[in-house]
Amino acid sequence: MPTITTIDGVKITMYPDDHAPPHFHVLTPDGEAQIRIDNLAVIRGRLRRSDLAKVIEWASGKNRVALMNEWNRLNERE
Repeated sequence: MPTITTIDGVKITMYPDDHAPPHFHVLTPDGEAQIRIDNLAVIRGRLRRSDLAKVIEWASGKNRVALMNEWNRLNERE
């Protein structure tokens, strides 16, 4: 599971050959969640409000494009 980045102890990762919809995983000492790339909604799990806010801020803008590119690279389908 490649680590994309770590922000103040919040780890953002992505699995190769993962299930749709395109998403990333967030791991913290207090929780974990899966977040959709297209609308940054939590699919599964729970995070502290402050951790979720950090992740949403980071994932907005150019980083969202980078996340989608990484999803496509790791989840190539024939």
